[in-house]
Amino acid sequence: MTVYEVGPRDGLQNESAVLTTPSKLELIAALARAGLPFIEATSFVSPRAIPQLADADEVASALPLVPDVTYLALVPNEKGLQRLRAAQDRPGIPKLWPAVFVSASESHNRKNQNRGVEETLSEIEKLVRDVRAEGSRVRAYVSTAFGCPFEGAVDPRRVAAIVDRLLGCGCYQVSLGDTIGVGTPTQTRRLVDIVLREAPPDSIALHMHDTHGTALANVLAALDRGIATFDASVGGLGGCPYAPGASGNLATEDLVYMLVGMGLETGVDYGRLVEAGRLAERLLGHRLPGRALLAERTREV
Repeated sequence: MTVYEVGPRDGLQNESAVLTTPSKLELIAALARAGLPFIEATSFVSPRAIPQLADADEVASALPLVPDVTYLALVPNEKGLQRLRAAQDRPGIPKLWPAVFVSASESHNRKNQNRGVEETLSEIEKLVRDVRAEGSRVRAYVSTAFGCPFEGAVDPRRVAAIVDRLLGCGCYQVSLGDTIGVGTPTQTRRLVDIVLREAPPDSIALHMHDTHGTALANVLAALDRGIATFDASVGGLGGCPYAPGASGNLATEDLVYMLVGMGLETGVDYGRLVEAGRLAERLLGHRLPGRALLAERTREV
């Protein structure tokens, strides 16, 4: 099993408090010590759009060098990629893999990126060609794959067609996002089955939000279909600024607790992961919604 930690980017972007750069790096280091193999560290989107991540350049140039940890950063366009390159243009810092994103629904993509899906896909294809020529890898996200806050239900065949474009242009993996947390296990199985008609299971991941408390149930449904990579956020941090009503991500502690309890190997130290969750709470000044963190607090009383 592979867990992608997205809290430092997808989690912090939806917080009203803006953490200092040293605080972000402290949290990232704690997550790395917990053994998370992939950590999404920041985003090179416009600071005007996401002021919580305005220090992406500083974070990227000071990431802790930890063996067997790979960092990723969201890159919306060529300008974002140039910022990533500039931040990485110095010796002795860990390499960042860029991650690209597109919505399955036209309305959300225009809200999120101010352009249509086709225009976004065309730019992604060019960006991925450039990055791969430099010897790096690119991950992709498909938002609103389970439902859109503006359009409602999304046709899984449309999602599958977008996945095919992303894999076809050279993305090594595509993460399907339940941006507003409306997915159910039956819907998850159907979506995954349609996507896997053309895509190998190891090229697909799930990025679940827990708005209706069904995130772990959807993970189980995907496990039954052979999916073995899941995104999660420390403490359940997160949400989408351009998706009204979207609550936090699936908590990393909850995911790891369940997978380990099922006898599945994650490589993550659960105790250190809980410590990272507590650190996130201290830095942000409030409790996080993750159920495992709550259980650990209760056990200590």
